[in-house]
Amino acid sequence: MTVAAATLIAERYANVREEVGSAVTVVVATKYVTVDELAVLVEAGVEVVGENRAQDLEVKHARYGDAFRWHFIGHLQSNKAKVVSSICELVHSLDSDSSARRLTVPALLEVNLAGEAAKSGIDPAEIGPFLERHAFVRGLTTMPPLTEDPERSRPYFRRLRELAEEHGLSELSMGTSQDYLVAVEEGATYVRIGERLFRAG
Repeated sequence: MTVAAATLIAERYANVREEVGSAVTVVVATKYVTVDELAVLVEAGVEVVGENRAQDLEVKHARYGDAFRWHFIGHLQSNKAKVVSSICELVHSLDSDSSARRLTVPALLEVNLAGEAAKSGIDPAEIGPFLERHAFVRGLTTMPPLTEDPERSRPYFRRLRELAEEHGLSELSMGTSQDYLVAVEEGATYVRIGERLFRAG
């Protein structure tokens, strides 16, 4: 990335932080950010990054270590739980007992509110039993159906907040570049931002 691009990312990141307020953690999604390009995020003052793949997480952490706080936001395979636990302070995408038994860090339980077969997450009715088995879960996360209209995401975010309240959970990871402002209005404590920072133009 050029110096101009780095400056633009820093400005966009600062704007997002201001928009969401100090009570919301901005997790910068780095799925499409190369190891070398992460240096720009350090310069931009990014504090928390979210990685989707355990292998990429290891490579990037080996280079940057404590430059960031590391979160895992991709689908968590149980055989990668040990690696993720050794690096990350929080997992946003827990959805199986096998992974839960192997994790040693706090996690958010992923809920598939739309019932989409292609997406990860448990059914809302399974939240209570899952929490009884795994008390270290701190909150919930969801990914609503893809849409260009942020308002279409609102019912899913609102429902997730209601479910969290029902189960005594205070942390909510919801909202991406397309709909994070709606997510914050509905109670998000974490938003995952990628395209909003890196898009051209």
